Amino acid sequence: MNNLKEGNEFNYHGKRRLSIGRKIYYFLGKPILLLIIYTLTATCKIRVIDEHNSIEKLVKNTDIFAPCFWHQDLLIALLVVSRWLKKGFKGGFIISPSVDGEVPARIAASWGAEIIRGSAVRTGASAMRDIHRFLKQGISIITAADGPLGPKFHFKMGVVLMAKLGHAPIIPITCSSKEAWYLNRWDQFMIPKPFTKIVVMIGKPYVIPKTSNMSQLEEHRSNIELKLNEQKSSSEELL
Repeated sequence: MNNLKEGNEFNYHGKRRLSIGRKIYYFLGKPILLLIIYTLTATCKIRVIDEHNSIEKLVKNTDIFAPCFWHQDLLIALLVVSRWLKKGFKGGFIISPSVDGEVPARIAASWGAEIIRGSAVRTGASAMRDIHRFLKQGISIITAADGPLGPKFHFKMGVVLMAKLGHAPIIPITCSSKEAWYLNRWDQFMIPKPFTKIVVMIGKPYVIPKTSNMSQLEEHRSNIELKLNEQKSSSEELL
């Protein structure tokens, strides 16, 4: 069971009246985004590089993990994780409770993923309880490490704290596209063009020791941010 209840679709945005534009977004957003994902699957050459066999660990659910990616890469990351879910991966997404997160939440829920509407950085007690509960149930939590509002490519401390408290190694995921459109927003959201080449790199699990103090946690945060950015550059070099 996921947190996106049928018949209670707009419960994350309060009881305010929905504008015509927002209603259209809710109605058309999911099929349009699914069409983009299926077009990428059908036309793009996607190369997945996983030198540390992290995907096998995830699909076999050998432990709980904290797969992370940059918000810019959300579209490709959704596509990649959807394949893992079909193979048995027990995963949950932390997705922004804002209107921007509504369509991705619906799509991830339709794939069988658990959904937490909130943020590992700025979230309420209810979302934190869901995160803790899912981790205890053996569900790996997937998140955009610089979301929900940036700065771009800045790894948030909340993700590090979540990984420490849940004893969940962080798995860095980066995506690059040879030809893409980039939206004019804080994350420069990437939409790969049809028939282009895409490289997805899955990094080595990064463990946050449970004994780490705040000073050490900041060092780990900086280290994993550097690793994610270096990995992003490496994936771009392979295009």
